Formats: sequence, structure tokens, C-alpha cells
Amino acid sequence: MDVLKILLKDKISRISLVILIVLYFSIALSDFIAPYNPNTRNPKASYMPPSMVYFWDDGQLSPPFIYRTSYVFNETTFTKQIIEDKSEKVFLRLFVESDEYKMLGVFPTRTHLFGTTGEERICLFGTDRNGRDVFSRILHGGKPSLTIGFVGLLIVFPLGLLYGGMSGYFGGSIDNLMMRIAEALMSLPYFYLIVVLASILPANISNSQRFLLITVILSFVSWAGLSRVIRGQVLSIKEQEYVQAARAIGISNFQIITKHILPQTTSYIIIAATLSIPGFIIGESALSFLGLGITQPDPSWGNILAEGKELSNMLVRPWILFVPALCIFISVLCFNLVGDKLRDIFDPRS
Repeated sequence: MDVLKILLKDKISRISLVILIVLYFSIALSDFIAPYNPNTRNPKASYMPPSMVYFWDDGQLSPPFIYRTSYVFNETTFTKQIIEDKSEKVFLRLFVESDEYKMLGVFPTRTHLFGTTGEERICLFGTDRNGRDVFSRILHGGKPSLTIGFVGLLIVFPLGLLYGGMSGYFGGSIDNLMMRIAEALMSLPYFYLIVVLASILPANISNSQRFLLITVILSFVSWAGLSRVIRGQVLSIKEQEYVQAARAIGISNFQIITKHILPQTTSYIIIAATLSIPGFIIGESALSFLGLGITQPDPSWGNILAEGKELSNMLVRPWILFVPALCIFISVLCFNLVGDKLRDIFDPRS
């Protein structure tokens, strides 16, 4: 609790925590907050720009509304033009029941936080090539991008802690051999290694299985660095009197490592966990961006970003590139800011 109070006193850390809480709260309730199913296509509304929401009508405050839109193909410029019908308003409503799931054969139908009545759609961040709502896809795409870090920590930290703890505790030739193995793994090019490992995944597996395998791959190349730092801390901790006393009364080596030595590295573990999550987010986004991670039609920040990399989209439809890139940037930055503050709290000398 003292650490949390110190963390909240810092303005930058407090803002970062609030942003992270909002992000995780949003993806947890994505089915409710997102106005549409992320995979619902509308070919007639492809590459629609963000909807303009109006709050004023004839100089007076009004409930939020949008105008009904129509699409006209300009044969001169060969572009699709969107025309707003100023005579027909479509008001936004809270707790709107969507009929999309009924059309997809999914029951019961779901209620969304906001939406419109009738056929007119509101797309806060526009639509992609297939007419899918980018805002809904961003919310649902945050699930694999933001949860992979915590899932990966469940693999990286037990492996890194035990490996580093055993290496530092036993020392000698065992320590030398175990550290050479870890250093050999650390010497491999990180990004190219995960790309090679991800590229050999079977093409016919589901995205859920692919997500799990990507998590294992990212964890496989991440634990060695942690084990080396833990080994250095264990080398000094194992000489403490309470460790010597535990060894003298006959407690097993495994119990000494897990109950008396590794708990003393808790402060570093908290810092390392916070700073490791951004690496998983970037790794998953990069693999999905390259087509080796979560694949279409399931959304991920990486594969949403991949569509925006085309030059025509960057120049004419920047929202497809800007929105997922901003989500990745903000989440990674917030984790790093919180991790840096935790490092200052637990180790002021750094």
C-alpha cells in the first residue's frame, strides 16, 4: 500500500495508471462498449471516414446526432465521395440492442453502450476496406495485444526465477554451464528468432491456438535475461545468515531456494514484470503486422495496423494507421513510465 501511495503521488505515474486502467476496462467490456460486431462487413461503406458527431443544432445544444450519409462515385477523380443529408438527422442512443448477432445466427442479441436506431451506422474511427467498424475492431483487437504480456509472464517468470535461482545457489561448474546456455540464447537476434519460430507455425490452426503458441515463443526468448539477473542477486543472498541457518538444520535445497532466497527478489520481480509487458505487446503486434500472428478476420492491433501501411491509406485514410499505432504507443509508454517509477521506489540508488 505504501508503494501504491508513492506511485499515485507522482503525476505522470498516476496518469499512466489511469490510462492503463481505462484500456483494460475497455477491452474487458468490449462486447458492451463496441457498437458493432468487429467482423460485420458492409461493402457499401468501405473506407468510410470517421463519423462527424454534432452537438449543436441551429445554435442550440442538442442531443448528439449524425446526418444520414450517402455515397457517390466521382467518375472524374475515381474516388468515392460521402454526402451528408442535412435534412435527415440520426440521433445517438444509449443501450441500443443490436440485430447484428441475430443476422449472424448468434442468440441472445446483445446490448451495446451506444449506437443508432435504424440502418444508419456511426463509426467513430471510420471503417476499413471491408466496411468493418475500426472502433469496434480496436476494442476487440486490444484483447490479444494487451493480455499477451500477463499470460507470457506466467511462463517467463517461473522459468527465469527457478533457472537463475538454481544457477546462483549451486554455483561452480553447474552455474558456469547454466549461464553459458542462457547467454547463448541471449546472443541470438531476438526479433529474427521470433519471426522464424512464428513462421513455422501450422497454417490451419485457429487464432486461439496461434495466440497461445506466440505467447510461448515470446516467452521462450525472454526468460534468459531474467535468469541472469536473478542469478546475480542469489549469489549475494545465499551468503546471508538465515540461509546458512536453514542449510544447517537440514532444509532441502529446493525449499531454501523457493522459500528463503527467491522471495527476497520480489522488488526486482515487480519492476521486471512491469517493464517486460511492453516487449510482449510490441512482439505480438509486430508478428500480427507481418501476418505471422493473429490473422484476419479476428482483430489485433498489429493486423489492423498492417492495412494502414499502404501508401494510399497513409495519405488518404490516415485513421486506419494512426488509431492502432497510437494505442500501441500509449500502452507501451504507460507501462514503461510506471516501471521506471517503481524502479525508483524500490531502488532509489539507481
